[in-house]
Amino acid sequence: MTSQSLRILVVEDEMMIAFFIEDSLTALGHTVVGPASRVANAHRLVETETFDLALLDINVAGEEIYPVANALKARGIPFVFLSGYGRHGLRGEWSDSPMLAKPFTVEDLNATLETISVTVD
Repeated sequence: MTSQSLRILVVEDEMMIAFFIEDSLTALGHTVVGPASRVANAHRLVETETFDLALLDINVAGEEIYPVANALKARGIPFVFLSGYGRHGLRGEWSDSPMLAKPFTVEDLNATLETISVTVD
């Protein structure tokens, strides 16, 4: 990733965590799409919004985020899973996907974003 400003979809159902992520991304110079607090809302944003990458909580209000991850994968949009369970929270087929364990700091978030390859038109 570069130091360019990105549009980042945030899917997180915990309000305080969503606010923290939004504030952190804004402080890092990025624009937040969402945040979406439900899988259905995330699907709608994937279909209607333009963004460069996504941050996806694995468990969103009791629903797994994997259908949204599949939609992003099909569109070639990179994403990072967020989980309080670490890698143990990822299903087998997603075990090699980028992920950020909660809780995390702004520095952790920035370091993770730096590892993601994003092509901005």
